[in-house]
Amino acid sequence: MTRVIDFDFGPSAGNRLAEAATPGYEGSVAALETFYYALNRADLEVLSAVWSVEGLAQLNNPVGGILRSGERIVELYARIFSSGMDVQVTFTDAATYDLGPAVVFAGREIGSYRGADGSRVPLAIRTTRVFGWSAGAGRWEQLHHHGSIDDPAALAAYRAAAGVR
Repeated sequence: MTRVIDFDFGPSAGNRLAEAATPGYEGSVAALETFYYALNRADLEVLSAVWSVEGLAQLNNPVGGILRSGERIVELYARIFSSGMDVQVTFTDAATYDLGPAVVFAGREIGSYRGADGSRVPLAIRTTRVFGWSAGAGRWEQLHHHGSIDDPAALAAYRAAAGVR
């Protein structure tokens, strides 16, 4: 089933990791919300629990480039969390594709981060997140993320703030 949903998972998102152990669509949504809980609070422990430990889990985004493995992905987020950027985003306007054992959430992240001068800088990212049911882990896990920033100047500023050249 395909549908468009304004999830609005942002700074007020909840930690629903326990509910991510529920098979079916609702469990995948709980995992998605938990990811945004962790991202907006810079909670590396919860964030690492949401990502798959699989070697082929993959992140493609402006800061990390293409990374494979849950371990490398969590390392990137650790670097972002310790950078002082204080990323605050809300996931919204999602086309959601429920494929049974996998769910694709394709939407937008709208928010801001802290620039080098301490000011809040607007942030707009097109993003797709794929979650799959892991029988071994007994919960939904994030398998893939793709994010992109359309504005070249905004992309350069974001990469510079994250320490990526």
